Amino acid sequence: MVNEFKQFIMKGNVVDLAVAVIIGGAFGKIVTSLVNDILMPVIGFLLGRINFTNLKIVITEATDGVPEAAIRYGAFIQSIVDFLIISLAIFFMLKVLIRFRTKKEEEPPTPEVVPPEPSKQEILLTEIRDILKFR
Repeated sequence: MVNEFKQFIMKGNVVDLAVAVIIGGAFGKIVTSLVNDILMPVIGFLLGRINFTNLKIVITEATDGVPEAAIRYGAFIQSIVDFLIISLAIFFMLKVLIRFRTKKEEEPPTPEVVPPEPSKQEILLTEIRDILKFR
């Protein structure tokens, strides 16, 4: 049973998946930082100095020890931008990978089709036809 588990773990698919999850997590952090720290401040500035993290609809104000209840739609907008950038990056990465994987394989040259040898009857009929042409 231990050997079976070891074989399962060492299969290429499991190792590839583990590497993809680790790289994906790191990539997600990079994109989140890009969106939160670079893109959203620029977009907020262009839209009239809006800070998206502060955009919210307050349902109930904070009172003695009870935090406010609010719908934080600014954070939601940032998450959408995060998602769109990650999706776009993955789309382009997959397009590149697909191009490398599916190199156009040159089709093997098709052998020339050689017509079969004519039968004796066909040869005789051809000779007769040729004789009649010259008369």
